[in-house]
Amino acid sequence: MKIAEHLYKSRDFRYPAGAVTRGSRVVLMLRIYVPFSYAALRIWHMDREYLFQPFQQKMGEGFIDIYFKLDTTDFIGAVWYYFIMDTVSGRRYVGYEGVLFYEPRSFLLTVYDENFETPKWFCEGLVYQIFPDRFFKGDTNSFQNGIAYHKALGRNVYVHEDWYEEPNYMPLPGQKHYEPCDYFGGTLLGIKEKLPYLHALGVTCIYMNPIFEAASNHRYNTSDYMRIDPMLGDEADFLALSKEADRYGIRLMLDGVFSHTGDDSVYFDRYGRYGGIGAFSDPYSAYRSWYKFSKYPDEYKCWWGFKSLPEVEELTPSYMSFIGRVIKKWSSLGIGGIRLDVADELPDEFIAYLRCAIKSCNPDSVLLGEVWENAATKCDGRGIRRRYVDGNELDSVMNYVFRDAVVAFLRGEITAYSCEAELSELISDYPKPFLRAQLNILGSHDTQRIITVLGGAPGRDALSRSRQAEFKLTEEARNIGKKRYKLALMIQLTYIGVPCIYYGDEVGLMGMADPFCRGTYPWGREDEELLKTVMLLCNARKDNEALLKGDCFVYAAERNALVIIRAFESRVAVCAVNRGDNIAEVILKPEHLKAAGYQGEWHAIKLVGVLHGKTLSPERDEIGLRLMPCDGDIFLEAL
Repeated sequence: MKIAEHLYKSRDFRYPAGAVTRGSRVVLMLRIYVPFSYAALRIWHMDREYLFQPFQQKMGEGFIDIYFKLDTTDFIGAVWYYFIMDTVSGRRYVGYEGVLFYEPRSFLLTVYDENFETPKWFCEGLVYQIFPDRFFKGDTNSFQNGIAYHKALGRNVYVHEDWYEEPNYMPLPGQKHYEPCDYFGGTLLGIKEKLPYLHALGVTCIYMNPIFEAASNHRYNTSDYMRIDPMLGDEADFLALSKEADRYGIRLMLDGVFSHTGDDSVYFDRYGRYGGIGAFSDPYSAYRSWYKFSKYPDEYKCWWGFKSLPEVEELTPSYMSFIGRVIKKWSSLGIGGIRLDVADELPDEFIAYLRCAIKSCNPDSVLLGEVWENAATKCDGRGIRRRYVDGNELDSVMNYVFRDAVVAFLRGEITAYSCEAELSELISDYPKPFLRAQLNILGSHDTQRIITVLGGAPGRDALSRSRQAEFKLTEEARNIGKKRYKLALMIQLTYIGVPCIYYGDEVGLMGMADPFCRGTYPWGREDEELLKTVMLLCNARKDNEALLKGDCFVYAAERNALVIIRAFESRVAVCAVNRGDNIAEVILKPEHLKAAGYQGEWHAIKLVGVLHGKTLSPERDEIGLRLMPCDGDIFLEAL
């Protein structure tokens, strides 16, 4: 027997639904189906507890609706709540998992700063992620000069003569351990040369993995934040790329690695390659306070135990001031934003400082964080909630939650109902500005290639590196992966947020985990059929108001069919995908569009599929749609 319910994602049960700005008045409703003698709302905020009594009751047929009013003027961040009621059977609690005999998991109401905004250009754009060494060679002089520079410092450098070779994963001859010191020759001018291609794809922002000088191909072990790695080019090349990208309406986002430096760096200088001025070489170094030594100089705090990555003390005043200068320099050269590596390992105060630093240079810049979990509920190692979404730190995060849910759904590991729940929870938990700026990824430099995953490859930790190097999908599995990737792309392009394409995914590039997911873009060997589909879908999104500006509603039509509806005023767009092996029947109703914020006339709707050209229009109070096995489409309003 149903006792009570509170559908916290529904405007019928919580108004307004979703996150709210500080100072908003929120009405919470509890529906009770059994006789009761007492009902209350219990709230927690910043370790303080509040108890609210109802202000109104309404009788329904077989139930009573109890209303509570909450003023959020004194709240910021996470407000947790559940309901208490006394029935003839005893005390009951209504929380996230339903009605329980004991105190439940609470519902979340996110309250954020009323002045929080995220840049419109980013929210309505399309991002393309590039691993610079592996995209396009371009100017070879820079690369050759860079090789000479690094070798002169005594570093190992291995150059691939064949662009289409696999990245190294074994130690070089004579070396004991694997070192990411193999290079293919991609440069900044190479990226510049391919801007027309990226523009044709609909790209508005290029996110580049680190480009600062470093002693590795991935460059997450920064040697000098003020200098472009000479293998990629120089400052003039960067400026040329920035200016030409701007001409195409494309901005550049840099990867900021500020939780640690390289041991082989100006700042630490473990090997004495920078004149012995670093913290390791000189106990009186200007950089000494940036690092924490337990026994100088050989024992120091380092990132995940890697001695090559000494951690910095981010709140050291001289370090903060220095990073402020780093941001100022690259902002003056035209960057549109910074992606923060391992943002969950940076103090909240440091992230807030970075926000002030980059916004003071350009209020339209973006500060994006690498956070793999729900950013609204993420806690640090002490159990203290992080303040990412509250309006004074990050603009948004890389959306790994989205990726994991979509991959699990398309691989048949979860149902459409579970996928709906995962994606809807983000819509409910995130502030609207944060939600619109979340970077919706399918692949990245830290994940297996998306077609490889969707083709049924085992997880990144299931195989050794040598077995990953040998792993190849069968032709049948590859075709399945491609079909599923098209469905994933449709979901990615229609779900609220900013789609991000990892270079080469659009042309069928495959690979297991690092370093195999960091192969070279296959110029001249592209999957043209796949690229044609990707370009068609990306460009269909480019000028569509519903997809660029609209609210979002996700629902499962059946266990194998997922539907995403976007609506902006009287404009609407619909994505429907069927991951199953049988035909799926999908029904759209007026209430589905209303849940997405649609304000237009139901009977005037006419939608056309981007891929298949099928037309949808209402028949009385519903729109019927049949989806073929492992197929789907994005339906936009007919012009």
